Amino acid sequence: MKTAELRQKDVAALQSEVKELQKAHFGLRMQKATQQLNNTATLRATRRDIARAKTILAQKQAQEAGKSSPAKE
Repeated sequence: MKTAELRQKDVAALQSEVKELQKAHFGLRMQKATQQLNNTATLRATRRDIARAKTILAQKQAQEAGKSSPAKE
């Protein structure tokens, strides 16, 4: 998934995207364990997609926390 697509999503959508990617990664790992996975590069791609989504999620959460905190004087 492209970074631009992830940045357009809100926090809740990003959290659900991370969960969905983690489930997909688990399924791929099980396929690899049972020797049913032909393209092992998909493991790396999903792992990187998870990291990308988590990074953007953390940035959005920090941005929201910054907006909600009172200004220091």
